Amino acid sequence: MKTKMISAVLLLIGTVGIAQKMDKKYKSIEVEIEINAPAEKVWNTMVKDYGAISNWSPYIYAASCENGSLQGVEGAERKCDLNENGSRWVHERIASIDDRKMEMRNIILDGAKFPLDKENTQAYYRVKDNGNGTSKASYLMEFRGKPAIMTGMMKGSFKKSLENNLKGLKHYVETGEEVTPANDRIKGIKDLYRVNHISK
Repeated sequence: MKTKMISAVLLLIGTVGIAQKMDKKYKSIEVEIEINAPAEKVWNTMVKDYGAISNWSPYIYAASCENGSLQGVEGAERKCDLNENGSRWVHERIASIDDRKMEMRNIILDGAKFPLDKENTQAYYRVKDNGNGTSKASYLMEFRGKPAIMTGMMKGSFKKSLENNLKGLKHYVETGEEVTPANDRIKGIKDLYRVNHISK
């Protein structure tokens, strides 16, 4: 349960804004998956429909608007529940977004029971057009644990959570079937899809 909670929190940081400094030592993870769908469709699902992450994330029970819009625009904020009763959650904001380049920077504002230094944690969501009707979706996560000694220990859990999030996204975009904590669909699909790890 503890590992699942850490993974759920970390995949969202999924995710720098005024509060973020990134001036301390941190770890980086970058993962990428190919999706058999046009880049615009993937971008709309992954980023522009910011409040609908619970349709394809195997860790998010529900997402709600905290400020502005649940659409993917700069300044939009969402609260994501990481368990069924909402006692574990994370509050996020889109710090910057470039629809032409299909890149979004996501930050953590607050959260309940998450072991991260939020001022030294951020994530980039990116989509690339392959030019043949397919695309690649990726996460680049930069993070620091709190306490700092946890940073290295978290890397394995973070990598797994980011991988599963991309697998959930791919499955949802390609089939329309939701991947949620409630249906536990990730167990049946995680071995079907390959995620690439990009060295940093």
